[in-house]
Amino acid sequence: MNKIGFIGLGLMCKPMARNLIRAGFALTVITIVPDSPDVEHVALGPEGIVAGAKPGLIHIDMSTISPVATRRIAAREAEAGVTMLDAPVSGGTVGAQQGTLSIMVGGDETTFEKCRPILEALGKRITYLGPSGAGQTTKACNQVMTAGIYAVMSEALVLAAKAGLDPAKVVEVLAGGAARCWALEVRAPKILRRDLAPGFKASMQYKDLNIIAETARAERVPMPVTALVRELYAAMVSAGDGELDNSAVIKVLEGMAGVEVKARS
Repeated sequence: MNKIGFIGLGLMCKPMARNLIRAGFALTVITIVPDSPDVEHVALGPEGIVAGAKPGLIHIDMSTISPVATRRIAAREAEAGVTMLDAPVSGGTVGAQQGTLSIMVGGDETTFEKCRPILEALGKRITYLGPSGAGQTTKACNQVMTAGIYAVMSEALVLAAKAGLDPAKVVEVLAGGAARCWALEVRAPKILRRDLAPGFKASMQYKDLNIIAETARAERVPMPVTALVRELYAAMVSAGDGELDNSAVIKVLEGMAGVEVKARS
């Protein structure tokens, strides 16, 4: 398997494509596009993958989309002899650049093993999780945690700033105790510098929260905390801040509290 098609050239896609080239693959089907309708169009549209597919083709979708849509697309592709793996990623643009993404995979396990060398060129932690849709469901769980952590971290830092504390010192204390997490160690210092350039856009985080809501409805799982977090991101996007980093959700809480979290020097 030395010829790969790659569809999608956003923040994540360019470095991922470069890593495949460095690994020796001829990059001419992997897809990584924004949302479920985009994957459906690329896969099932009049000039899409299925329209030009030969039996035996493997389609690896690395987008973050609905598990429900994934299973529907996989079934349609199977009718054309195409095997689909859902393989969403976590790790942001830095992980894409360094080839250290976490990749969560659903679909046929034999196909997964066949494609493992491709995935190993892109990530460090590659996990097979089960049948079609399993990778996307796992990514939904990941995004529940990511968005929730940013929201509660923002609340903590806004409280600290409003109370007159030095947010930088509070971050240092929190990162050394039970609250320690990647967001505190990597994103909080950027917030303190007011560096809100996107590693992962807030608009995409909001899109993922809508996918989570759809998945929760399909599985009949109540998610009251995530529903509130979703509304914070909805407010952020409505305010015109969707192109900022997803950690910039702190701006919504700053606005409500009338304070800005930033380093004192």
